[in-house]
Amino acid sequence: MGYDLHITRKANWFDASPSIALEEWLEYVASDPEIQHDGFAETPAANGGVLRVEQAGICVWKGYSRGENRENAAWLWWSGDNIVVKNPDQEIRRKMWLIAQSLEAKVQGEEGEYYDHDGEMIVMKAILAPEPSMPPDPKRPWWKFW
Repeated sequence: MGYDLHITRKANWFDASPSIALEEWLEYVASDPEIQHDGFAETPAANGGVLRVEQAGICVWKGYSRGENRENAAWLWWSGDNIVVKNPDQEIRRKMWLIAQSLEAKVQGEEGEYYDHDGEMIVMKAILAPEPSMPPDPKRPWWKFW
């Protein structure tokens, strides 16, 4: 389990379109020397084995400061016409924002929140009903509205 962030062009990451095609993602990866297309992700398992996932769009960010070993690697994968990262820290969120800018997309969390260039969540101001210009007349009964 974990929390996914998505690089997406969609209004909501789970919408049908507009999408980021796998070919677009791989073109971007080819142009970014910090990202390597592996087509798989693997990590040591608790039982001494190796957990391995294979998928065409799986890439690793080689420039990640904590990614010196595969156990802490920053994996990015293409899924559902988005680019997805599980449990990204602030450094990874910053990189995601840079990738999103190149793909004319945005970074959105599972719950619909957006992230900025610093990897921080963008706080949206709530739209509140305007205050009444005149307070209600205290002499008029509540049921009289004319």
